[in-house]
Amino acid sequence: MSARPSLDWLVARPIAHRGLHDLAAGLVENSISAADAAIAGTFGIECDIQLSADGEAMVFHDFVLDRLTAETGNVNARTAKALAAISLKGSSDRIPTLDAFLDRIAGRVPLVIEVKSGFDGDLALTRRAAEIVARRSGQPIVFKSFDPTIVTALRELAPAIPRGIVAMNEYAYSDYDRLDAHQKHALANLLHFEESRPDFLSWKVADLPSAAPFLCNKALGLPLMSWTVRTPEDRETARIHADQMVFEGFRP
Repeated sequence: MSARPSLDWLVARPIAHRGLHDLAAGLVENSISAADAAIAGTFGIECDIQLSADGEAMVFHDFVLDRLTAETGNVNARTAKALAAISLKGSSDRIPTLDAFLDRIAGRVPLVIEVKSGFDGDLALTRRAAEIVARRSGQPIVFKSFDPTIVTALRELAPAIPRGIVAMNEYAYSDYDRLDAHQKHALANLLHFEESRPDFLSWKVADLPSAAPFLCNKALGLPLMSWTVRTPEDRETARIHADQMVFEGFRP
């Protein structure tokens, strides 16, 4: 196995979950304004990407538009142009493309790109994101996903970009309803490790400490991030058991 890349830069500063968002201040998650706020605080940024109907990577967390916009329906039913024209609730921002998001950040702080997945084997979003990031050589960017199929594919599609697995001990959210008990067990215990070979882990803070992330961190030296840190108790857990936190709702 080749030597793992140094990721000291990734864990040097706290990472703002979906940017440094604050709805009361008009800063919506995954918006350009939330990214600007994180950059001003010299925090790393975590963002999510979804696929448009015409194959573009859009910075947006949900699979549907309803929660964050005045529109309804699936994100992947709209073209990139149509999505980019949609305003985010409570702000003057619109849904950005990954290209536009990267242009705005311009390598000033680390960026963690979470590739969203329906656990259906579709790699269109992964391929498009890899193409976009490949044009930004030297910028501090990593990929991550809950889906080990995506992390495995990124080893071939973007070998120069570090990649990580996002995980937790229980997969009770509706996003994982298509997975059976055996698949959930495999995810929680990193049984895909030989195939995915992640460069770092991002584990649910409420599930720390746990055997799988502990061993990967202490025995293999993989950086360990914790998500999502929102309370003083979470922050203390992250301090003790992880190398860095992905935070929201406060300013470290």
